[in-house]
Amino acid sequence: MNPAATFSLSWSATRRLLLACVLMGVAAMAQAQTIRYDATTRVFRIDTDAMSYAFGVNESDQLQTLYWGARLATSDALPAAHTNEGNVSFDPPASTSLQEYAGWGGSMYVEPDLKLRYADGNRDLVLHYVSHQIKGDTLDVHLRDIRQPLDVTLHYVVDPATGIIGRSALIENHTKQALTIDSVAAASWNLPAAEDYSLRYLTGRWAGEWQLQTRAITPGNTVLESRRGSTGHENNPWFAIERGGDWAEDHGDVWFGALAWSGSWRITVEQGVLHQVRVTGGFNPFDFAWPLAPGESVSTPVFYAGYTSGGIGEASRLLHRFELAQIVPQHPKPRLRPVLYNSWEATNFAVDQAGQEHLAELAASIGVERFVMDDGWFGARNDDHAGLGDWVVNPKKFPHGLKPLIDKVHALKMDFGLWVEPEMVNPDSDLYRAHPDWVLNFPGRPRSEGRNQLVLNLARQDVRDHVFKVLDDLLSHNDIAFLKWDYNRNWSEPGWPQVAPDQQQKVYVDYVRNLYGILAELRKRHPNVEIESCSGGGGRVDLGILGHTDEVWPSDNTDPFDRLSIQDGFSYAYAPAVMMAWVTDSPNWVNDRSTSLDYRFLSSMQGSLGIGANLLHWSPQDFAAAKKYVAEYKAIRTSVQQGKLYRLLSPRDNSPHAATESVSRDGAQAVLFAFLHASQMKYPYPRVRLQGLDPDARYRWRSLHGAPVAGTLVEASGAYWMNHGIDLALKGDYQAAAIVFDRVGGKR
Repeated sequence: MNPAATFSLSWSATRRLLLACVLMGVAAMAQAQTIRYDATTRVFRIDTDAMSYAFGVNESDQLQTLYWGARLATSDALPAAHTNEGNVSFDPPASTSLQEYAGWGGSMYVEPDLKLRYADGNRDLVLHYVSHQIKGDTLDVHLRDIRQPLDVTLHYVVDPATGIIGRSALIENHTKQALTIDSVAAASWNLPAAEDYSLRYLTGRWAGEWQLQTRAITPGNTVLESRRGSTGHENNPWFAIERGGDWAEDHGDVWFGALAWSGSWRITVEQGVLHQVRVTGGFNPFDFAWPLAPGESVSTPVFYAGYTSGGIGEASRLLHRFELAQIVPQHPKPRLRPVLYNSWEATNFAVDQAGQEHLAELAASIGVERFVMDDGWFGARNDDHAGLGDWVVNPKKFPHGLKPLIDKVHALKMDFGLWVEPEMVNPDSDLYRAHPDWVLNFPGRPRSEGRNQLVLNLARQDVRDHVFKVLDDLLSHNDIAFLKWDYNRNWSEPGWPQVAPDQQQKVYVDYVRNLYGILAELRKRHPNVEIESCSGGGGRVDLGILGHTDEVWPSDNTDPFDRLSIQDGFSYAYAPAVMMAWVTDSPNWVNDRSTSLDYRFLSSMQGSLGIGANLLHWSPQDFAAAKKYVAEYKAIRTSVQQGKLYRLLSPRDNSPHAATESVSRDGAQAVLFAFLHASQMKYPYPRVRLQGLDPDARYRWRSLHGAPVAGTLVEASGAYWMNHGIDLALKGDYQAAAIVFDRVGGKR
């Protein structure tokens, strides 16, 4: 062969190879780029591993949602946005074309994102696209009213690992006169057109939180909300929507979201006249008004949402992963929750140094890592009628302050925590006698009490500064590692008489922002202090408060059987790592139900383990069993708290069975918890098929409590445990089992 020809062929091949490499590099860059904008079609597109989200600027210069669902190919070019034809004169295109963020104006009849009043009485608002900026995984889109210099900036932030998008809005008044915002949402999420959507959401009440509801989405609005000044027990700001009605844990299209706001909120799920579904969420417009002077701005909370084709179970796991990696204060690597003891059920308000030291000794003997003294340590606090607001140590109960008790707890190899309720005040307190004007109130009107207490108006700067100072002093003068931050009533008479009448309704937002500010500043000043959000149980749990607190108290109801459904509902929206679960006494005070200590521990070990029982009443056998369970929990808590949760058997709908499985992130360990309410007609416990294991790895099980049936394999492949499953010998009433599967290496 001619050497020149050989060289020519080689160079040709080299050029093809180089070209291929360049194209592959371009494709890889396109694949890695989360947010893109096509200037020709004016289409914005967000792509993650499993999800695509797209919207464009239509011919009317309005932002219009184009797609939200499973990942599209990078080469798929979405067409430009165009308004639809509407539905005769009654439902014009402005209402039937799916807008990303709609002002109330023009021919707009669906739920708007923003409604306002200009100084001249004009209430028409039509927002048009102006410009945008893309920076990494964030996108800002700037809109402006068609006549007035009223600007709205839509902020998008994308988590590529989960595909969850956070959306919020900034409203700026560049006019020369004040205006008033009547309602403002963080975002609207538009789903693909379909007629078979169903909605899941969480409801509850005190001692009965986290009840999962399912309903078909039909024409009209479903409104989820709190008007209580805080997140509330009644509804939680989370939703999930599925196409079809089977709600499988492991398959099916699910769109889900959660609002990061701890004050009054509203989420509206609306099906329009063309069966389009739109989810709008933000500040609750009830009793809301926000005056905006020239040059002023207001920002909304963040409304997060995501999509999966892996069913509601995968939707939960994505949210759990996102919360731990992006939301909680110690993200992206939060510390494991320590095993905690709380003294409330042992002593109630009757705390003193000797009694707490004795309880600490008992708690340390079973391996507890954090000792928490609850209510009753401060002011004139002997019951719930007095002392709240006076955050000074009671000298009769602790004549030498808290230091001797804290030193004792540290000597026992535990850290020390304390209960506080800093947003509240008893009328019978030194604080209220000095500052009766500091509470929410309408002058000349009654001041309704709840649990014998009133709500401090944290929106006031002087009240905010006082609350911060007393807590900062408490933490500065004592070696405290943990605050159980309680909040035991909802708002009433939400007046703010110290400001002008047109400013008073800002209290709903300013209060919560000052709360967040206090928490953030405390954490900055005391970086090793951890905080639990509690509000009569689960009355203030949301992604907003989770950005400032390390854990939450899901319910005051500690009945271990009730907790199965409470914890099940909680897990749809929030990670087990932030869910405190206590072992308390039997019979339980809620239902007078008697259960074994084994059952109580295994129920609580599905979250962050705490113990709240009166240890003074325990037998030596109880202490021995508890010590064993605490040690076992420490060996599995990484999997339980930060692993992947699979809901295998649901406790809902009066089912006698419940089972969950927690799989470590590396797949090396799985922990199965199984519960039986009551045996019926000699039916065996259902065979349990595990999920999330490596099918080619081998796993060996060991029992923490309750053994599989005779003849069950001790070691088998992940495929075996997932496809064949395991049979458990559970019979009787209120029985439980916990089985740990450890990967032993090798392939099947």
